Amino acid sequence: MSQDTPYIFDATTANFDQAVIANSFHKPVLVDFWAEWCAPCKALMPLLQKIAEEYQGELLLAKVNCDIEQDIVGRFGIRSLPTVVLFKDGQPIDGFAGAQPESAIRTLLEPHVQMPPPPAADPLEQAQALFEDGRIGDAEATLKVLLGEDNTNAKALILYARCLAERGELTEAKTVLDAVKGDDHKAALAAAKAQLTFLGQAATLPDAADLKARLAKDPQDDEAVYQLSIQQLARQQYEAALDALLKLFVRNRGYEGGLPHKTLLQVFELLGNDHPLVTTYRRKLFAALY
Repeated sequence: MSQDTPYIFDATTANFDQAVIANSFHKPVLVDFWAEWCAPCKALMPLLQKIAEEYQGELLLAKVNCDIEQDIVGRFGIRSLPTVVLFKDGQPIDGFAGAQPESAIRTLLEPHVQMPPPPAADPLEQAQALFEDGRIGDAEATLKVLLGEDNTNAKALILYARCLAERGELTEAKTVLDAVKGDDHKAALAAAKAQLTFLGQAATLPDAADLKARLAKDPQDDEAVYQLSIQQLARQQYEAALDALLKLFVRNRGYEGGLPHKTLLQVFELLGNDHPLVTTYRRKLFAALY
């Protein structure tokens, strides 16, 4: 049989003492006695390989082809196939004959071999999830560690800039974005820059409560509609902002030299083409244009 992973190998008369007996002092070794003509062996082997791979080197799997390795068969008195024997500290300590269900094999292994811990989550994915959850400080802390190891990681830099922007550190966020090199992350970079733009604009505008009060008196106050949509964008209230901008565009297409249209396109860039709001409002904008 071919070698599948470093933990799965063929055991022969020549290498058995080293590969199985000596190795079993360091890691448990499961020995699968099989033969080419044995149908249950063929069914069992992929299951054993799958289990061995899950243990990621904490368990070794040795395969003995009984048609070839008659000496090993005689040495251990193997009478039926498949037979599976678990070796630990140089000795056979457990095993079974005949095909077994996966649950029974795992139960046999459990007392003798530790399942490795799951791989740590990718720190960038972790930071992204924290950011989306509104846990900006935690996302920032994760990104600082990541950027301490590699300060050229474009994705991490862009997300870090967005964290800074959320905290109002707009100048610092712009400096970080300016440090992003290469064209691989154009869309994410454009989105982060759009977010900075909205946050920067919002800081110079009347607050949302005042703008809402103006609109309560006069719903046709175009300036208040536009400025409130910017405040909403700065707070990531995207649906409300897109709705207001589209209505303003339909009602007053030429407002401030076509500003609602330009802003809609900026929001599409910020959210990305796959975002459901972009799909919906791009279609609505197209209908309004043509």
